[in-house]
Amino acid sequence: MTQPIIRFENVIKSFDDNVVLKEVNFEIEQGKFYTLLGPSGCGKTTILRLIAGFSEPTEGNIYFENKVINQTPPNKRRVNTVFQDYALFPHMNVFDNVAFGLKIKKVSSLDIEKKVLDALKMVQLSGFEERKISEMSGGQRQRVAIARALVNEPEVLLLDEPLSALDLKLRTAMQAELRELQQRLGITFIFVTHDQEEALAMSDEIFVMNAGKIEQSGTPVDIYDEPINRFVADFIGESNIVKGTMIEDYLVKFVNHTFECVDGGMRPNEPVEIVIRPEDVNIVPKEQGNLQAVVETQLFRGVHYEIFCLDADGNEWMVHSTRPSEEGRHVGLQFEPGNIHVMRFGESEEDFDARLESYDED
Repeated sequence: MTQPIIRFENVIKSFDDNVVLKEVNFEIEQGKFYTLLGPSGCGKTTILRLIAGFSEPTEGNIYFENKVINQTPPNKRRVNTVFQDYALFPHMNVFDNVAFGLKIKKVSSLDIEKKVLDALKMVQLSGFEERKISEMSGGQRQRVAIARALVNEPEVLLLDEPLSALDLKLRTAMQAELRELQQRLGITFIFVTHDQEEALAMSDEIFVMNAGKIEQSGTPVDIYDEPINRFVADFIGESNIVKGTMIEDYLVKFVNHTFECVDGGMRPNEPVEIVIRPEDVNIVPKEQGNLQAVVETQLFRGVHYEIFCLDADGNEWMVHSTRPSEEGRHVGLQFEPGNIHVMRFGESEEDFDARLESYDED
């Protein structure tokens, strides 16, 4: 098994009586793109600051290559940070901004020139050495900030919501550039964002955070297809969530109908929550549906229509379809057993993993 480059072990961070992180545990492997995803105030930037050395844990240990670094100063850590506002020096040109850290370290002029030119080439800014920061676009400034971090040859690059100030088109382009850069360099990126689509598009692994703890971690596909609780299901993408009863393995009841599903390992007749993604629900003729509903309204989203339907029990269903529907129309809603995901109430990641392991053994 590959040794993690960074490991958090029961890390707690408090500011006076305010507990920001609650016994956080995770491992970061070398050469992957990780994203800390969650709403404002959930603790994701605090984790970044702890890794960078700008803050120390109240309890627990942080390991870098299996050595405790709780009190190691930032300049002694092999990590660099790209901040949300980029923190570039407006009175310096591009070359001097990128070279700043090397000059502080008293690197020779010849080495500085080589390293800066190499770093600018990595981010496709060769020829911009004399350009003023004020003359550069938002995307170019971001790349200058990344070059300034990369020039110090970090093993881990920390990125604190660096795309948040960009417009949508540029932001999408920079997502692709960052992902390609990480894969080309092969170093570890730890990226902070509250944007779910950004996390799904860029990451090898995502840590979904809420109120100072990690609710779920895994690949984008795992987290999207198998959310472990209502928070994750609701935060990652759009979801239809209704209450139900797990009759037995592979059989669940909700909206007064019993359906086959692919989940198991729960108690017979256990109350559960059901998640079905909008793109997994099809509008069909009334008699062909798993259940019946009435179309309430719809919104055109460009790539699809977002259609809202109401079933006989008063549950609202969101459907993503490439075809429009008609308000007031009686329709059938059709979905496959594999698209029905069953969640236990308030299940943690540890409980979820233990249930799956026990279920697999049976």
